[in-house]
Amino acid sequence: MFPSQFTYHRAASVAEAVQLLGSNEGAKLLAGGHSLLPMMKLRVASPPTLVDIGHIADLKGVSADGDGVRIGALTTHAEIAGSALVQERAPVLAEAASRVGDPAVRNRGTIGGNVSHADPQSDLPTVLTALGATINATGPGGDRSIAAADFFTGLLENALEDNEVLTSVSVPGVASGAGTAYVKFSHPASRYSVVGAAAVVSLSGGTCSSATVVVGGVESTPTRASSVEAALAGSATGGDALAAAASAVSGDFGGDPVGDVFASNEYRQAMAAVYVRRALEAAVARAG
Repeated sequence: MFPSQFTYHRAASVAEAVQLLGSNEGAKLLAGGHSLLPMMKLRVASPPTLVDIGHIADLKGVSADGDGVRIGALTTHAEIAGSALVQERAPVLAEAASRVGDPAVRNRGTIGGNVSHADPQSDLPTVLTALGATINATGPGGDRSIAAADFFTGLLENALEDNEVLTSVSVPGVASGAGTAYVKFSHPASRYSVVGAAAVVSLSGGTCSSATVVVGGVESTPTRASSVEAALAGSATGGDALAAAASAVSGDFGGDPVGDVFASNEYRQAMAAVYVRRALEAAVARAG
């Protein structure tokens, strides 16, 4: 199908992009295009104006940021997966980026577009929430930062203002000795996650000293599995203990459920315990 008619602008800078968004009601940003263009072709979205930011060099690349990394909004999934800096400081993010879509998507789609699209079945929102990442944006009032846990506000909804541009994502470095993992039940065609689970686990003396667990695909925003985290604290890390902790995830759902023709919400919740357990087992194996 063909999209409805629109006006096209190519921004040469973030400041120009902000100005164009403010002066064109209903305008949308275009980066890699893997989220927006299919929606436009299906007439699910019909923005009257597109502001192309794909040629702004300042929005590209990975750099050190304290003990973590700062990733420009136009950095592709393939570049994140292949970055030695990301692999060293936030390996679970590189792991998740390597599993996004197929090679064509990974080499064209960007972290900024992916995060802004806020699809509950996408991989990066789940992992970024688990890592305590921060989303950085620029608007008419200047720069501001939004915690990933607060950024995703609903189905395909985020905390950006209409005239703000997502510029980068700041990801803290994983603590020394902590183990991380991301596992997902992939849709066989799109490779979106029917259910995805990210885990960050620290061990002390053979027991779990701390854990962060986030589940994607079950609700409209990434779900922090606080019941699982509480069950893990101070516990052993054997298979039975991890399975018991993972089963507690059923108590963490209750917001805005996601379900479709591919998998009902009941099925997604049942699979969440399975994939949380797998993520915990992988993270524990990597800890230390």
